[in-house]
Parts: sequence; C-alpha cells; structure tokens
Amino acid sequence: MTGPSLGHPVYRDMPTTIFEHMSARARDTGAINLGQGFPEGPGPRAVLQAAADALLTRSSQYPPMAGLPELRAAIADHYARHQQLDLNPQEVIVTSGATEAIAASLLALVKPGDEVLMLAPLYDAYLPLVERVGGVAKVVTLTPPDWRVTREALSAAITPRTRILLMNNPVNPTGIVLREAELALLADLCVTHDLVALCDEVWEQTVYDGVPHRPLIALPGMRERTVKIGSAGKIFSVTGWKVGWMCAAPPIATLLARAHQFLTFTTPPGLQWAVAEGLAYPDAWFSDQRAAYQASRDRLAAGLGAAGYVVQPSGATWFLSIDLPASGIALDDVTFCERIIEEAGVAAIPISAFYPAKPVTHLVRLCFSKSDDTLDQAIERLAAFRATLG
Repeated sequence: MTGPSLGHPVYRDMPTTIFEHMSARARDTGAINLGQGFPEGPGPRAVLQAAADALLTRSSQYPPMAGLPELRAAIADHYARHQQLDLNPQEVIVTSGATEAIAASLLALVKPGDEVLMLAPLYDAYLPLVERVGGVAKVVTLTPPDWRVTREALSAAITPRTRILLMNNPVNPTGIVLREAELALLADLCVTHDLVALCDEVWEQTVYDGVPHRPLIALPGMRERTVKIGSAGKIFSVTGWKVGWMCAAPPIATLLARAHQFLTFTTPPGLQWAVAEGLAYPDAWFSDQRAAYQASRDRLAAGLGAAGYVVQPSGATWFLSIDLPASGIALDDVTFCERIIEEAGVAAIPISAFYPAKPVTHLVRLCFSKSDDTLDQAIERLAAFRATLG
C-alpha cells in the first residue's frame, strides 16, 4: 500500500532557502553570520520600550483587520513627510511582514495564466509566490556591474498576458538604487501596457550618500496602479517583529485587504502601536540611523579592500558584494561561500541564489548591519583566508 501523493510541486520540490541554510551552518560552526540580513542587538531602545509599554497597558486582543487606525495614519503621515506622498490612511493595509504583503498582493491581483514581470537578481520569495498563485514568471536578467534596466529588455519580455510588474527598490542583493531614468521607464511601460506595479520598497530608509528614495507610486500615471510595500522590521532594525504594510489606491486596496484577511488576518497590536510611535520620530532619528549604517558599510568595504578584495559599490540596503575575479579569486560564488564558512568562520550568500536561471556566479553578498567589533573580526578572518589563496 502506497501513501498519498503529498504537496504542491512549487513547495514539494523546493530546497531550504540559502538564507536559512547558511544561518544554520553559521550556528552549527560558530561562524560570524554576514549572510542573512539582520542587525546585531535587540534594536533601538525607544521602539522596544514603546512595544513593551503597549503590551502591558493596551489591548492584546484582535485589532482591526486592516491595521490599527493609529498605525495606518502614522504610515500615511510618515510618507507625506519623507516622500511627499498624499496617501489616505484608508489606502494603507497593515500586514505581518512585507513578505505577507507581497503574497497578499499576488493573491489579490494575479489570475492563473497572468504574466508577472520581474527583475533578476530577485528576492527569493518572489518566484515561488508567483508560481503558487498560478502566475507565469517573466524574468528579465540584469547584469553587473551597473545592473541597468533597459527598455529593450523589458519590452521584449512584455506580452498581451503581462499584468504585473514585481520589483524591488532599493535592490536586494545588489545594493543599487534605481536611477531616475529607470523609474521613468518602468512607469512609462506600466502605463503603456496597463500593468500594476508591486513595489517592494522595504529598504527605503537605508539609502546612503545623500541620495533620496524615490517611490514609483509618485511618478506620473502610477498613483492608481501601484502597490507600495514597506517594512517596520527594516526601518527600525527589528526584523523579527514582522510588521509590514501595503499602500494602494482604494480599488486596489480593497482587493488587498480581502486577500490579507484570509492570510494572517491581523498583526500583533502592541507592535503596531510601537511602530506608529516610531514612525513619528523626528527626521534626525532616521538620518542618524542611516549614517550609522553607512559608516558600517564603509568600514567593511575599507577593511575588505585592504585585505585584497574588490567590492562593488553599495548605495543602499545592508549589503555589499565581493567581486571574486576582480579580487583575483578563481572560485565561483558557491564554492567561495562554502570554503569561507569552513576555513574562515564567516557566512556569506552567493549571488547566484537570487537567480531562477542563468545566474551570475562571481559575486558574494555580505551583510554589514553588524557591530564594529563583529565587522573587524570578519575582516580579519577573511583577510587570513585571502592570504591562503596566494
């Protein structure tokens, strides 16, 4: 007697994600984890205190499905102040993390057979979520070192069945910020081909070197056809909280809320109140946090450079990448990552893991949202490893 045939093939045939694999290896070996993207430490004291106070003094029962009114208003106010957007609180739906927002958006907006345009390298959740809802992935591959988005490549991928553009800006894993001309091109293609843009903008407060974040929803023609997705976990360096949101014009927001109500339905209210308080912090709080992460980026880049590694520029996120051949290293990215975790005691992520096909195999991503001491130890270990390669 045989057992039942179990599992949807999207998940049945899927390996453990590279992030969980490398983090588990780091835990098992005691390696410094510069792989998975999370900061060291518990998070900013003020935000944590706000959550603790809310947990003890406010309700712990179901909050409204679409999010606490205080948080929805705070998100709209935050974007008005920082990005000059004119969102109404009713256009904001709070989710249990940005990944849930992406899932809810795809469930709400993609019908079986609809094509979803994506840019690779891409966040690993995108492809399985698109395929699980019955969408057809149309992946445009960007190439280093500039990772340029071109009209030719996008136009060649768009067909009459293309309905959605799913994009990340600033971009994980490359650390780039899409340029003004590229955003204008994406907006023009969305309007011309009647596409809805799902914009994963969780890194919007980690843009460096004085460059402002420009949301796609602000470009001409995009206000009524964009879902803007954000993350308190990234903004406040509390990745385990899993508080996110999606913002869209009312006809789209209504659909998003209907999908969300049958996923997580809601998000812990104490964390929502804390995020609402945090989003109202003065501008200097956010600029100070950006400056601290920029200093960490520069510390890691300088240390790796002194050790003989060539790193790609990183204009945003918590990540920068080592260019292996430019560094004189004749290893592919997976082999390099496997060797440094064993021989140097440092965990990293191969960029090839972010491609569904035809991967770039010469770049390795490192997370710099760590303490100076941790970064210095990692640099020392990687320098010693580099010396063994000759």
